[in-house]
Amino acid sequence: MSNMTKRILASLVMIAVASLCLVAGGLLFWLLAVVVALFMMAEWSDLHQADAKAKRMAQFALSVPLAIMAPELAAGPGFFALGLIAGAFFFVTIVSRRPALGAGVLYVGLPVFSLLLIREQPNGLVLALWAMALVWACDSGAFFTGRTFGGPKLAPSISPAKTWSGLLGGVVLATLLAAVMEAFYDLPLRLTIATPFLAVLAQGGDLFESALKRRAGVKDSGNVLPGHGGVLDRLDGVVPVAPIAALLVIAPRLI
Repeated sequence: MSNMTKRILASLVMIAVASLCLVAGGLLFWLLAVVVALFMMAEWSDLHQADAKAKRMAQFALSVPLAIMAPELAAGPGFFALGLIAGAFFFVTIVSRRPALGAGVLYVGLPVFSLLLIREQPNGLVLALWAMALVWACDSGAFFTGRTFGGPKLAPSISPAKTWSGLLGGVVLATLLAAVMEAFYDLPLRLTIATPFLAVLAQGGDLFESALKRRAGVKDSGNVLPGHGGVLDRLDGVVPVAPIAALLVIAPRLI
């Protein structure tokens, strides 16, 4: 089986699982988020050359705010959970004496918190789907546009395969997706307008993770996803997008 075939099959499975949990919401969506978050924390630890003891400690520390975010069973995604994420960050940083390892708690915990918060809002299914699908659309548009048109490199010292044409294609596809969701699924106009900027941010998250991998001397953050590498490799764009998307979603309540 070619790598492209593995990549497509794995993508279909991931989209199916994510869609099922997203539609179900509640505990099922939370459970998926917890599993994904613990894998992400493990891969972050590996990228920063943490030993097995430090990796487990970071995962256990992260599991506390993750548990509190459980809908129906605990407090859910709120200020208490945010405080625990901050506390876990300081705990891991102080105990391990490695701020970079502690930063992984924020890198993983904040996007999980944000997606759970978005899903709990009125029309949360559409809003959460928008926040995640714009990243997927941007990745797909960038991949196929870049392969088709090529052209000047976006950041050759970090990720030699990425091109400016790919970035443009990703932004266009993500924006078209948002426009369709606005027309047919009542996505707020302010979120459609913000989508091109979030798509650029998603590409920035991709480049940031590429820089981490280059510094660690590895091709992928892990090997749990056939044809894709690690969980961080698939969700690097969601990490910076989710918190900003959550702020945009709840902005009317803050004004």
